[in-house]
Amino acid sequence: MSDWTGRSAVEIAAAVRAKRAAPREVVAAHLARIARLDGRIGAFRTVRAEAALAEAEELGARGDLVELPLAGVPVAVKDNLPVRGEASRAGSAATPQTPAAADHVTVARLRAAGAVVVGLTNVPELCAFNTTESVYGTTRNPWDPARSAGGSSGGSAAAVAAGMVPLALGNDAMGSLRIPAAVCGLVTVKPGHGVVPAGIGTTGWYGLAENGPLATTVADARLLLSVLADTGPVRPADTGGLRVALSLRSPLAGIPVGGAYSAAARAAAEVLMRAGLLVRRADPPYPASLGVTSLTHWTAGASSDARDLDPGQLARRTRVHTAVGRRFAPRVATGAARERLRRRLAPFFAAYDVLLTPALARPAPAAAPWHERGWLRNLAVDSAFSPFTPPWNLTGLPAMSVPFGTLPSGAPCAVQLVGRAGAEAELLAVAERIERLRPWRRTAPLD
Repeated sequence: MSDWTGRSAVEIAAAVRAKRAAPREVVAAHLARIARLDGRIGAFRTVRAEAALAEAEELGARGDLVELPLAGVPVAVKDNLPVRGEASRAGSAATPQTPAAADHVTVARLRAAGAVVVGLTNVPELCAFNTTESVYGTTRNPWDPARSAGGSSGGSAAAVAAGMVPLALGNDAMGSLRIPAAVCGLVTVKPGHGVVPAGIGTTGWYGLAENGPLATTVADARLLLSVLADTGPVRPADTGGLRVALSLRSPLAGIPVGGAYSAAARAAAEVLMRAGLLVRRADPPYPASLGVTSLTHWTAGASSDARDLDPGQLARRTRVHTAVGRRFAPRVATGAARERLRRRLAPFFAAYDVLLTPALARPAPAAAPWHERGWLRNLAVDSAFSPFTPPWNLTGLPAMSVPFGTLPSGAPCAVQLVGRAGAEAELLAVAERIERLRPWRRTAPLD
């Protein structure tokens, strides 16, 4: 059997469409890698081995596959999105074990494009925290297994970084795609509001949450985004004349930014300048109240998903988090704070096309049973780790995490790109410039 693991989704789909590889062959190779490695990583809550092989066999029996952009590509799905025939547990013992009767619209689009869902990936309880651990286990960073894979799409990110799948579907309400992508050396796009169908949980965290891709290359991220958005191919944009603002300042007051992440952002700015982009140092006018706004929305979003669950079955940190959020939910539901933030930042994005920042402020915390620890301890760790991501959920603007350089441990470092509404293609084009000039190793050296 040819080993198709380690190939990009673009390569795999092209081979399947050209009949150089059979979908079952490709899926079987990835299932074998999952079986070999996931005991060390903890990316998956459940693996659909028999179902995935049967679906791959059925796909291969079809006649013409040339119209399928993800023909035969194995994908993983975050365990807060319904997958037909599987329970969606959202990292909690409190959620029902009832199998979903239908796929989430994004999962349906993956299948319609020819992808094969091989499993559902681990998340922290109710996807409410920036590290991934729950009653279903702890997810580790494939590059540095002593550390967390980030969260809340940590299982999806770890699966891609370990080469267990070339693509995964995750979502992002306060950084839940960009945080694990940065930790695990992946490319992700948190699309702007309304680009990809959301429908996540009870309220979609009051409009903060967006579904998006996790990939090892910009081309793969572009491909999956086009499938999720159902727009046809996302064409590369021209980066000529784009104005880029470099900001190293934490959006949340009082949080220091580690030297490795600041250095990565400065070096990425130099790369973009050499590529002909106009780069200037400029900080967005973040309000002093941004930390409070972030906290109220973070807790209120999670509280909406806990509304119908037995609190006695939730972990202690989750019970406190959601109890705090219930007090803020009526205020958050109005959207007034988000609208004020959008208005405040609008002049900045009139002056600049792209904002470049560090992706994180410090390396991921240790892989540990954080779900057994107190809420304040989790709050402190999560806030200090990832201050750069929340503003772009609050504003609904598109944002990316792009690998750039390495940390002293040898694990990946990363930068964040933020754009105006509708600028996903521009962000992908800027990320592609970085990829061409400073390519990264795509998967962790686990073999």
